[in-house]
Amino acid sequence: MKYRVTLNQKVFEVEVEEGKAVVVSQSAAAPVAAAPVAAAPAAAPAAPAAAPAPAGSGEAVTSPLPGTVLDVKVQNGQSVKSGDLLVVVEAMKMENEIVAPRDGVISSVATSKGAAVESGTPLVYLA
Repeated sequence: MKYRVTLNQKVFEVEVEEGKAVVVSQSAAAPVAAAPVAAAPAAAPAAPAAAPAPAGSGEAVTSPLPGTVLDVKVQNGQSVKSGDLLVVVEAMKMENEIVAPRDGVISSVATSKGAAVESGTPLVYLA
């Protein structure tokens, strides 16, 4: 399987096969060493999905990676500027700050402290 991974605004294309992972290409100048990985266990049947949170109006600011929400720094109706801290997501023991992509007003907060999120999960809606 091939994956496109964005890390610190650098895009890596990674190919994963049973027992190994190889960086196919990257937009960063620094070399990345490929490390062997353990084979993934067989997938368990998926549990029924919980009802999605109601969608807010405006642009969804989504989680760029799976993890746990450590803190939500904004409230509904709050004005934010580009680069303002919105949410802190913990992934692999690292705190990742999710910031506003542009100026606007928070129309809806779609997550809460302690929530588990996947890549692409809406965190807040920005009007």
